[in-house]
Amino acid sequence: MQSSLIGKIEKAKRYAQETERVTFSEFSVEFQGEHDNYITSYKDGKWHCSCHFFSSWGLCSHTMALERILGNMLPTEAQTTQFNDTP
Repeated sequence: MQSSLIGKIEKAKRYAQETERVTFSEFSVEFQGEHDNYITSYKDGKWHCSCHFFSSWGLCSHTMALERILGNMLPTEAQTTQFNDTP
């Protein structure tokens, strides 16, 4: 393996640990829920989800789960809920 490629692999490993380097501006995922699959996305500074709950509340378990998963990689305005660790 060329030394330049080895250097890039090492840099990628370091970057992967430094999640604060990444900020999502938009994305779309297929989220497998308990009852169906939903399209959940973040675009133009807003969350979107195809589930019925989101259409009434503007948030849902799918968007909140993605907030937890992505954490500090989301822009501040995408971090809409406050989590505590109590059940």
